[in-house]
Amino acid sequence: MSFLHTLVAFIIALGVLIVVHEYGHYLVARLCGVKVLRFSVGFGRPLATWRLGRDRTEWVVAAIPFGGYVKMLDEREAPVPPAEASRAFNRQSLWRRVLIVAAGPAFNFAFAVVVYAGLYVTGLPEARPVLGTPPAATLAAAAGVRDGELVRAVDGEPIATWQELRWRVLQAALQSERVVLEVIDERERIAWRTLDFAGFPADEVESDVLERVGLRLYRPVLEPLLGQVVAGSAAESAGLRKGDRVTHIDDRAVDTWEALVREVRARPGTPARLRVDRDGQRYELQVTPESVAANGARIGRIGAAPAIPQQHAERIFVEVRYGPVESLRRAVSRTWDISVFSLRMLGKMVLGQVSWKNLSGPVTIADFAGQSAQLGWIPYLTFLALISISLGVLNLLPIPPLDGGHLMFYGVEALKGSPASERIVEFGHRVGIALLLMLMAFAFYNDLTRLFAG
Repeated sequence: MSFLHTLVAFIIALGVLIVVHEYGHYLVARLCGVKVLRFSVGFGRPLATWRLGRDRTEWVVAAIPFGGYVKMLDEREAPVPPAEASRAFNRQSLWRRVLIVAAGPAFNFAFAVVVYAGLYVTGLPEARPVLGTPPAATLAAAAGVRDGELVRAVDGEPIATWQELRWRVLQAALQSERVVLEVIDERERIAWRTLDFAGFPADEVESDVLERVGLRLYRPVLEPLLGQVVAGSAAESAGLRKGDRVTHIDDRAVDTWEALVREVRARPGTPARLRVDRDGQRYELQVTPESVAANGARIGRIGAAPAIPQQHAERIFVEVRYGPVESLRRAVSRTWDISVFSLRMLGKMVLGQVSWKNLSGPVTIADFAGQSAQLGWIPYLTFLALISISLGVLNLLPIPPLDGGHLMFYGVEALKGSPASERIVEFGHRVGIALLLMLMAFAFYNDLTRLFAG
């Protein structure tokens, strides 16, 4: 995956999410009769400017892309002509100011709902929650999980995909709760497997929880035959093609896809020689697996997927598709669940129950943007929805100068019947900015740690 590919995916993601957030402020301000002077995507020196609409609002693309703002007419910032005083933000009623400020995060949540609903209506290819053999001395092994069991329900609620299983287990681990899996094996025998997270370390939640507890996706024995080569991947750069059969890697014979994956994972950033059979011809190609972080270690990845016979595909894959109403309901539920989970994680970080290493900054987000874009438009849209929810939650925190900080001051105004004093507001902004800078420093440090130390 090239740096340019990652950068473009990151910039597009930032642009979309900033526009969504700021357009919420802009639209509701206009509906409330407030004059908008500028809509800026980014900060700093303007790179491009347009003046549009009856109010000649400036639409700006600025040099620093990490954010944006909507500047409204406001008597606290500059003199306002008497004829336009009624259109100043500070002259609006309390409930109108609340609506304008809350509209940014609300649009972030609405964007996620629209994306998820659209994907549900279109149809999502998902892995079925079919379990593989758990490693010894894990919660899954102790619960009696067996190879090939299909999870039908979690705590009595039906599930259909591996992601649903992962989400329910992750929530239980964070809350140190017990979950009961209803499973059915290939002989149609039903059983129940209980996972008790009462003693599960909270700081383990930031890793791959399913792997930690021994819940592994069932993997049938497959030939080392390439069914897909990801565009822009190390495999494509090396000249590998769909239909290639890998027979050796560095003179080590491979006879299954699992063996090939194991060998590739063991060579992060290290060139390897592959011998492949292609249309009856034998070729030798050199590939350098990308080095990626996984569970605190560096592993190799080339960006290829196996060819899966139809009988296996029907057992391990399912297309998730719903009607418009059910899609909307599920999208709202998913957005709500992720928002609540994010707040719980933040709360546990504040209380010291979850490590601050879980905080991510722009480098990690850019990496995920590039990886998801490389996998296709569905993973990329899902990534955008997830980051949009995170942005909405972050902006609602009661920290000046975030939207949540403004809403906090409006809450004080509602209780006391008058705005908070300028001295209190200024002090709050100083503390808030210091806190945000500290969080940014933590996030950037974590990014560098992941980048250089895995």
